[in-house]
Amino acid sequence: MRPTATVLVYSDDVSTREQVRLAVGRRPAADVPPVEFLECATLPAVLSALEDGGIDACVLDGESAPAGGMGVCRQIKDEIFQCPPVLLLIGRPQDAWLATWSRAEAAVTHPVDPVALADALAGLLRKRLAVGA
Repeated sequence: MRPTATVLVYSDDVSTREQVRLAVGRRPAADVPPVEFLECATLPAVLSALEDGGIDACVLDGESAPAGGMGVCRQIKDEIFQCPPVLLLIGRPQDAWLATWSRAEAAVTHPVDPVALADALAGLLRKRLAVGA
């Protein structure tokens, strides 16, 4: 197992980024490595981090402004070679179809449910790390 997994967290709201970090904790599941978070508050920061590489999964806030997480997801899926899997934070369960449109691999509703977020992120990391192994 790798020593750590890097998770990019994008939101223009510092409290949302903090909620994600606290909900996931150091390790979202026993069978995945501990996570390190890379926080981004702007689209240019997200694009720069993904171009640099080393990101194992992304958590994007669908309610961010001016660049919402759904649009960011669709953009990175088009522009980033071997884009890491994306978990979207959506405002309402009815927005799940938009997460599908954006090509996100998973979605959970905001406010963050720690169990649902950790489970969804652990699933994405399992798949990503199995492919990279």
